[in-house]
Amino acid sequence: MSLLHKSYVGSSIELLIMDRSFNRGRKSLLIISDIPRSSTWIVPHKEAAMKVVLCGPPRSGKSCMRQGLKDAVRRIPGAPYPYVITACPDGEGAWFQETVNVDPQTAAELKAAYKSKFTPEFVKRITDSVKKVALPLVVVDIGGIPSAENEQICSTATHAVLLAGDVSRFPEWRAFCEKLGIKVLAEIHSDYHGQTDDVPQLGEDGVHRGSVHHLERGEPVADRPTIKALAEILAGMANRGE
Repeated sequence: MSLLHKSYVGSSIELLIMDRSFNRGRKSLLIISDIPRSSTWIVPHKEAAMKVVLCGPPRSGKSCMRQGLKDAVRRIPGAPYPYVITACPDGEGAWFQETVNVDPQTAAELKAAYKSKFTPEFVKRITDSVKKVALPLVVVDIGGIPSAENEQICSTATHAVLLAGDVSRFPEWRAFCEKLGIKVLAEIHSDYHGQTDDVPQLGEDGVHRGSVHHLERGEPVADRPTIKALAEILAGMANRGE
């Protein structure tokens, strides 16, 4: 058994303990509240991390996409583990979507308990986490405003996936990424009322564009064609060190 990662959940710390049974889809999740918040574990890796930011306005479905990508990447043979950093103090840690799938009421109660606001301390902690993590594939889920706080958090990110229900919102997020030198990999229309996905296609500008339908909390989305396609893109690039 080995410690893979930790992430903060409110005043507690989420520890993902993994052993050989993980390869069969099982894991143990421990919530521990008596570890100092200043504790830090960084797992070194010989390759530089690919740090992918999920960007887009509020209520686009970023948390659903985050969980779908995580699940889809984990199903790909030989793919690196998709380490998630929740960079928005909205109470929806990496644990949230999985908890919704099992017990929506408990998930809602925990979210309300852990929800907070951007503070200098929160921004510094998350900024340091993004900067220092050295795993091959990192997904950073940020808040829905291209703010100064998010600029600081994403200052060491390398790539981005943009998600929006209103495609007219993409330009502000392109500008956000351009300012920080972040390469946009994909622009995905979150089509809540749609029935099917439009699988992303690579444009002449090097950006994949497509759509994903009906991102709804509590519904598994890892099998959506667009989510699977993005997972393959991320896993492939991470394995190649791009």
